[in-house]
Amino acid sequence: MAFTRATGKHRKPSRAVRVSANAAGIATLAATGVVAGFAAPALAATPDDVHRSTEDTGLTQAVVIGEDTAGRIGEQAQVQSSAAAESTAAHDAETAAKQQAADVKKADDEAKRKAEAERKEQERVAREQERKRLNTFVSPIAGSYVSTSYKASSGLWSSGSHTGVDFHAETGTSVQAVGAGTIVEAGWGGAYGNNVVIKHNDGTYTQYGHLSSIDVSVGQSVTAGQQIGLSGATGNVTGPHLHFEARTGAVYGTDIDPVAYLSEHGVSL
Repeated sequence: MAFTRATGKHRKPSRAVRVSANAAGIATLAATGVVAGFAAPALAATPDDVHRSTEDTGLTQAVVIGEDTAGRIGEQAQVQSSAAAESTAAHDAETAAKQQAADVKKADDEAKRKAEAERKEQERVAREQERKRLNTFVSPIAGSYVSTSYKASSGLWSSGSHTGVDFHAETGTSVQAVGAGTIVEAGWGGAYGNNVVIKHNDGTYTQYGHLSSIDVSVGQSVTAGQQIGLSGATGNVTGPHLHFEARTGAVYGTDIDPVAYLSEHGVSL
């Protein structure tokens, strides 16, 4: 005898049937890429979890899982984006720091080069000034003139002619070194009276005779224009004046024209 169910009297599918249907729905969505890697965890749900969702179809659970997956993917994307931004910011900061350090070093190097150039220029100027000072020559008596010329003939001189020139000067007039050098003689010089001999930096010599007083000593260094004594009338003279000689050596007889010598060193009389 056959049994039939009354029309409209359908029982709910059994629990096993519903679980199978849900699993089948999830598997279908997983195959189409909706839930992707989260299909397996979804299938691992416990019977209690399935029981709590007995009213849900497999498609509903798959959609819920898909939304959850999307949310997690979004969060992961935000984390990755934030990490990338932080990495970029750190890289930019490091690049900026390196550039700043390079700029500081460049400025420091430039300042050092400038300071070195200025130092060298100062040294050059100082050397030039020293060279000029050492090579500067002046007249032995400022504002004076030659009263007796070089090689003038007279019986007053043992050689028969004047070995230097005479500068007009009253007793006590300041006598100055014509150029920088070293004192090689300072004292009594016979017919020259009190006299001073200077060896100059270029190897030439100058002599100053008939002084009333001497202000320097042998071995002392002097500069152009420095006072070495006062004019007078000591030695073989007829009146006060300065006898001035230029020589190529320290001894008598090596005299050269004093006026030409001074002119060669830039002194006009």
